[in-house]
Amino acid sequence: MKMLLVSRIDSGDVIGYTRQLGADLMVRGHEVTFEEETAGPLGVPGVSLSSASPDLVVVVGGDGTILRSIQRMERQVPLIGINWGEVGFLADLEPAKALDFLASLPKNFSTEQRMRIAFTHDGVHLGEALNEALIVTTRPAKMLRFSILIDGVVAEQFGADGLLVSTPTGSTAYAMSAGGPIVDPRIQGIVLVPLAPYMLSSRPHVISSDRRIEIKLESAKPADLVIDGQRTVELGTNDIIEVKKSARPALLVDAGQNFFAKVDRKLRRL
Repeated sequence: MKMLLVSRIDSGDVIGYTRQLGADLMVRGHEVTFEEETAGPLGVPGVSLSSASPDLVVVVGGDGTILRSIQRMERQVPLIGINWGEVGFLADLEPAKALDFLASLPKNFSTEQRMRIAFTHDGVHLGEALNEALIVTTRPAKMLRFSILIDGVVAEQFGADGLLVSTPTGSTAYAMSAGGPIVDPRIQGIVLVPLAPYMLSSRPHVISSDRRIEIKLESAKPADLVIDGQRTVELGTNDIIEVKKSARPALLVDAGQNFFAKVDRKLRRL
């Protein structure tokens, strides 16, 4: 099986683990290459995530490393994470058990599609998120005003420090910290969570991805759209952002973990 290894590069321990993991997988008959930024510290040739075509991408790191890897893929290929971060909701393997799992993975392994959300403005594609996008003022302590349109109808208007637009996968990340619900990742919905809204009636919403969702900025203050914490787009004061289900879901390898059992286990660490 062709495996592409991606690693955090800010820790010698992680790099050393990734090097050894690659060597062990090659001994067991797998074809292993390293992503170009990972390959640098290892002193070996590397390939770009945007051009590689492996059977499986193996990411050693936390959720940030996984999200960054998915952002860089031109074509979504199956991915599995080895947790070398803090909570690691997206990483299903622990370092001590990862080699045995990967070495015995059958060629017809199963994957789980995770919905991503796409953002456009005036027909221009701004990016896609697996976890969430944040619309936030660029001036601290200043509120933004939002109108939320669903199927062309104004559903809510409010002032807030910002607005989180999350997938079900991202509902256990920033959205949860901001008071949003935990959502089963099999649900095809979009979660809207106002950040510190000025009105008590402004509550989180879970909206079907089949609906047309638009977010209109109605503030003279500048704002940014931050996608999965990896990409920042400057927004105009009266921009309308369309939010819809992406045609390119992320593909996460099914490691046999129950979502709700994982939530219970991971949250106990916090």
